[in-house]
Amino acid sequence: MNIRVTDIPAQTVGRIDVAHVSISLGEGADAFEAVRDLNFAVAAGELICVLGPSGCGKSTLLGALAGHLEVTQGQLTVDDQPLLGPSPDRGIVFQQHTLFPWKRVRDNVAFGPKMRGLGKAERRMAADQIPKLVGLEGFEKFYPSQLSGGMQQRVEIARVLINQPRVLLMDEPFGALDAQTRSLMQEVLLDIWTKIPTTTVFVTHDIEEALFLADRIIVMSARPGRVIDDIRLPFARPRHTELVTESEFVRLKRHILDRLRRPDGFSLLPRLSPLGVPAE
Repeated sequence: MNIRVTDIPAQTVGRIDVAHVSISLGEGADAFEAVRDLNFAVAAGELICVLGPSGCGKSTLLGALAGHLEVTQGQLTVDDQPLLGPSPDRGIVFQQHTLFPWKRVRDNVAFGPKMRGLGKAERRMAADQIPKLVGLEGFEKFYPSQLSGGMQQRVEIARVLINQPRVLLMDEPFGALDAQTRSLMQEVLLDIWTKIPTTTVFVTHDIEEALFLADRIIVMSARPGRVIDDIRLPFARPRHTELVTESEFVRLKRHILDRLRRPDGFSLLPRLSPLGVPAE
C-alpha cells in the first residue's frame, strides 16, 4: 500500500445513484418521513454538496449512503452495486472527531489498515505518507488532545483516506470550527481532493461553503427532504477565497436563498440553468 500522489490514476469508480429514495425513521406513533423520493446521481470523482435547512434529512441520507440506515423505498447504489451495510469503500467524516484519545496520530491513521490485517511495516508506511498529504507532517507522534480542532479533523480525514475509499462522505465536518479555521479547512479539503479525486458527498447548511467547495449543489427542502434544485457550478478550479466576492457567486447565493424560502413557489429571481446562468 505504498501510496504516492503521482501514482493515483484518474478516478474511475465511485458513481453513486440515488433512485426514488424515501427514508422513514422511528416506530409507531413516533414514525416520520425524513426524506421523500430523492433522485440524483453523482459521477465518479465528483464533489457534490447536499445543502438544506436543519432537519431536512441531509444527515439521514448520508447515513443511508454509509450503510447505517436502510431506505424505506427506492435504491442506493455505488458502481451499480446495492449498499448492503457499512464498508471501508465508503468512508465517513463527522462534525465531531471519533479519534482514539489514547493513540497517537500515526496510530489513529493506521487503525483501519490494522483492522484489515495489513502487516505492521505496510500500514506504517501508509500511515507516514497520508499525514503528509493532509498537512500533518511533524505531528505524527501527537495525541488528539494536543491538536487544535482543525488538526483533529485533518487526522480524521487521513484516517478515512488511508483506506482508499470509493466514496468520501462528510457530515458538516467543519461545522464546529471557528470561521477562520473553517475557511482554512475548506481550502485543505479542496487541495486533498485535487490530489486524490475521490467521489465526495459533503453535507452542509452553509450556502457559501457549498458554493466554494462543490462541482454541484443538491438543494433540499424542509422535512420531508426533497430535491428542489440541482445546480452545476461554473467556477473554475483551483478556487481561492476571493471567489466569495465575485458577482456570480453572490448571484447564486441569492438564488439558493430564494429556493429555500420558496421551495414550491414562484422564484423572485430568474430561473437558472444547470450552468448557473439565466434559462431561456
